[in-house]
Amino acid sequence: LGLTLKNISIKVKNSKNKTIYTDFGEMMFAHFGLTGPVILSASAHMKNIKSEHYMIELDLKPGLSEKQLDERILRDFSENLNKDFKNSLNKLMPKKLIDPIIEMSEIDPLKKVNSITKSERTALVKLLKCIKFSVVDFCPIEQAIVTSGGINVKEINPSTMESKIVDGLFFAGEIIDVDAYTGGFNLQIAFSSGFLAGTSC
Repeated sequence: LGLTLKNISIKVKNSKNKTIYTDFGEMMFAHFGLTGPVILSASAHMKNIKSEHYMIELDLKPGLSEKQLDERILRDFSENLNKDFKNSLNKLMPKKLIDPIIEMSEIDPLKKVNSITKSERTALVKLLKCIKFSVVDFCPIEQAIVTSGGINVKEINPSTMESKIVDGLFFAGEIIDVDAYTGGFNLQIAFSSGFLAGTSC
């Protein structure tokens, strides 16, 4: 799709349907799947991607309760009573999102707005508040922005970045088993550990 969404919220649930992460912010639909700041941060909490099933629940309107969203949709519908359903959602969501939402809602796109039932409207509200995505896998490591794993910090002298096992061997950056969310934190780790390792050796 190549579509960026702002002010959305997500929940990540594990195989036991337990919420393991929530976030609010920006995400993107790309040709390969979901990405963007909240998705990249969420991926840090999906530790067992090969053995456990994760689900992402997307709330397109986190600032509105279901009741408030229903009232908002009713207002939009009241302005488009004689229009087809597919032509009544322009104020509610980005244009690129309309066709997929209509398909998931299972409401006939050519149905007149004044014929849409309360149950159909309720289903639309619940969909907009909780679109579910099954996580299949991460992108290849070559495309990673942040990676976890590396040299155990317990094997490194934190005041010099020198190995506790091999004298004269210093570590810095992502070779160390430390990682943080996107937003410059990992660059700070790289700069700080690189400066310390460089001055120490």
